[in-house]
Amino acid sequence: MADKIAATNRRARFNYAILESLEAGIELKGAEVKSLRSGQAILADSYARAEGDEIFLYNMHIPPYAFSSQSSPEPTRPRKLLLHRNQIRRLISEVAIKRLALIPLKVYFKNGIAKVELGVAKSKKLYDKRDAIKQRESDRELKRRLSN
Repeated sequence: MADKIAATNRRARFNYAILESLEAGIELKGAEVKSLRSGQAILADSYARAEGDEIFLYNMHIPPYAFSSQSSPEPTRPRKLLLHRNQIRRLISEVAIKRLALIPLKVYFKNGIAKVELGVAKSKKLYDKRDAIKQRESDRELKRRLSN
């Protein structure tokens, strides 16, 4: 079965230098899965943080499913990420020692199960962002000239 992307964080690769990425399961409640399948999730401004021996995803907005008869959980509630214990320990130490951030890059379905691609990232400086914009614009100009 092919992976179906439910949401992507387009600004993540612009604001952060992604050093490593890994796949994590996500704990969802009620009709959040159906809302995700309809592609309504928003990953902008979301991040992951360790609390104790667990990692939680904050500020991921999953709106209530319109056709649900049950009461839905809060749209931006913290959601537990499902990882192996040794992965959690390694991520906690990397984040604490190297001052890195855990940023969700995309949410997708793999074999019917919701997954999050989590990026271990370092924040870009303003001049790095400017360089990326210049590079992108020069690539566009080059493509434009080659097509003509």
